[in-house]
Amino acid sequence: QVQLVESGGGLMQPGGSLRLSCAASGRTDSIYVVGWFRQAPGKDREFVSAIILREGTTYYSDSVKGRFTISEDNAENTVYLQMNSLKPEDTASYYCAADKNTTAPGYDYWGPGTQVTVSS
Repeated sequence: QVQLVESGGGLMQPGGSLRLSCAASGRTDSIYVVGWFRQAPGKDREFVSAIILREGTTYYSDSVKGRFTISEDNAENTVYLQMNSLKPEDTASYYCAADKNTTAPGYDYWGPGTQVTVSS
């Protein structure tokens, strides 16, 4: 079992920065990939970023590439999402998810989410 908890969300003006954290506990050695997703009201959930743990390969959606950076602190079992140059369209509930190293599709664990609101 793995538990995920996001933190760091809040209200920020356009152009500002926030750093989201995803803290994992439990059987963290079983996690292969951690991804960030977001969902705005009335819209589908969309992929934001992902990192292959311990190897360091990262992935970004076109909408955030160049503005967001995903990273890991393996000693603290935490994945971060540094969000710079925030735009109103970044407003959403942000979720981190963990994928085990298996052939089964989809992510295995999800956090409860943290709200990010970008508004002047």
